[in-house]
Amino acid sequence: MGAIDIKSAGKIYPNGTRALEDVNITVNDGEFVVLVGPSGCGKTTLLRMVAGLEDITEGEISIGDKTVNDVAPKDRDIAMVFQNYALYPHMSVFDNMAFSLKLRKLPKDEIDQKVKDAAKTLEISELLDRKPKALSGGQRQRVAMGRAIVRNPQAFLMDEPLSNLDAKLRVQMRAELGQLHTQLQTTTLYVTHDQVEAMTMGDRVAVIRKGELQQIDTPREIYLNPKNIFVAGFIGSPSMNFVYTNVEVKNNSIKLKFGDEQIVYKGEKSEKLKAFENKEIVMGIRPEAFEDGNYANESEFSERIKVSVTLLEQLGSDSYIHFFKDIRPVQTEAIEEILADEGEDISVLGDNTKFIARVNPNSIVSEGEDVELKIDPSKLHFFNPESGNAI
Repeated sequence: MGAIDIKSAGKIYPNGTRALEDVNITVNDGEFVVLVGPSGCGKTTLLRMVAGLEDITEGEISIGDKTVNDVAPKDRDIAMVFQNYALYPHMSVFDNMAFSLKLRKLPKDEIDQKVKDAAKTLEISELLDRKPKALSGGQRQRVAMGRAIVRNPQAFLMDEPLSNLDAKLRVQMRAELGQLHTQLQTTTLYVTHDQVEAMTMGDRVAVIRKGELQQIDTPREIYLNPKNIFVAGFIGSPSMNFVYTNVEVKNNSIKLKFGDEQIVYKGEKSEKLKAFENKEIVMGIRPEAFEDGNYANESEFSERIKVSVTLLEQLGSDSYIHFFKDIRPVQTEAIEEILADEGEDISVLGDNTKFIARVNPNSIVSEGEDVELKIDPSKLHFFNPESGNAI
């Protein structure tokens, strides 16, 4: 096995289009790193550069102790798992898995043992005689994984391997891939546009936007301490709510304007916020920072606001309250990009800001009803409106 080291990598196509700029990522030996970002951000291009399927324009890529910029894909000692499985339809499962080993002219007994061991690991031993057309989507994905496993490569490269599966099977395969990595401990670079997939599978997550690395860290650190508005809005489902607020410093406490109401903040970022006294900043509020006033823990959810419920979504384990506030919407380029990726038309926001609050599932509220929500100030995030960076 070996680490993958990407240093100052850039990609410029012949027509002058820049797909990647100065990307620096190290995937440690045995680590599972996920590349995540909206469609067209450059994550698949980066993966293909590591695989050798795309030329690198700038920088250097190493696998193990070897620089591979000019090394052919077949000589990089990696195995790639594609979105569309890329199985040979005329071959059996056994022959699909054994194909690369036969090309390397390994002994027949060794090929047989490697394929059977991989099939046992993936629980597809009974499928070895079938053709791909006789398999379900999940079974085909296991075969594609098996074909990669038998090679015992230095690293796995996976390009959205679960995106063609239905929602329930995708959740199941996520767990199975995680268990497989724990068992094999093979260095893995995994591409997805699904941030839930990224957060549940990666040892570390690299967020990419418009060809530039925004942040790379553990899932928890990225969720709790996003470096900028884009990362904050992209990671988390439902997305973080954003609102413009004015900072008022009074009696050594911070008061933040929320429409025609105020939120008192006494958290760890108080000193940093004082530098923005009487200035406008962007405040980020995750849905779980809200709670129905009837269920809120007073010691945590200390601030309160009144809202009118426009939509109620009851998911069983949670309830989502949608409401609007008469506050100018935050429409930075980064937020517009996130909304567009989610398929939401920002023009519907008008002069109000739309919010989503995740509250206790036992909350008894109705659409059109005025309710009191409480806010946990410790879960608020703050951003410089000019740079978009976290305060």
